[in-house]
Amino acid sequence: MASRPGARVELTDTGYLGGRVTIRQPRKGYRAGVDPVLLAASVPARAGQSVLELGCGVGTASMCLGWRVQGLRLTGVERQADHAALAQQNSELNGIAMDVVTADLADLPGDLRARGFDHVIANPPYFDRAASTPSEGAAREAAMGEDTPLDTWVRVAAARLAPKGYASFIHRAERLPDLLAAFSGRLGSVQVLPLSARRGRDPGLVLVRARKGGRAAFRLHAPIVMHEGDVHLRDQDDYSALIGDVLREGSPIPFP
Repeated sequence: MASRPGARVELTDTGYLGGRVTIRQPRKGYRAGVDPVLLAASVPARAGQSVLELGCGVGTASMCLGWRVQGLRLTGVERQADHAALAQQNSELNGIAMDVVTADLADLPGDLRARGFDHVIANPPYFDRAASTPSEGAAREAAMGEDTPLDTWVRVAAARLAPKGYASFIHRAERLPDLLAAFSGRLGSVQVLPLSARRGRDPGLVLVRARKGGRAAFRLHAPIVMHEGDVHLRDQDDYSALIGDVLREGSPIPFP
């Protein structure tokens, strides 16, 4: 959240991937959870490739991806200057090179518009504020409330991909129709991997991957169940083995 002139924002250092990655972020307001970690785990990047994260926040997804895949050329775009500065700090703190650009993704600077990337990743705000209530905190609202249309996120992602490059998104399951509509005519070879909190529950999140110039048929994969058991019974986490390895060890989430 942008602070008042002279005001000091209290920061905390939070460990991700079992402490392998440290993320400095504001103590109050929006704080990165597991979603950017899941997004990073789903990206099929290889050493030497280029990755652009749209709306990178404090850089959590890019840092987790950069830890898992060494030698990536990471670039992040974030319109909130204080969060962009923290993303650059987190790059230095973790020893993972990342170029952070303070800009609105809908109005990228010319040098970025001239580049093509092997991967574009994004964790867009989840909630359409035409049908939901805004958050009170400005930073939390910027992260959770959609003010840049989802179609714009996809349009910019598609434009910045090199031929055969991959776009990877994480979003709420109820927004999947909007995401797929935005892909139409821009990205192909679409795959959707639903994430269910527990066995027998409807998916709450989806990981979506698409390819520029892709022609493969649409694929809807079986859901990944994130937690063991039908209900939460213990104080400690009860993540499934796969998700536990993703969150604690930095393991990838393979698309079948």
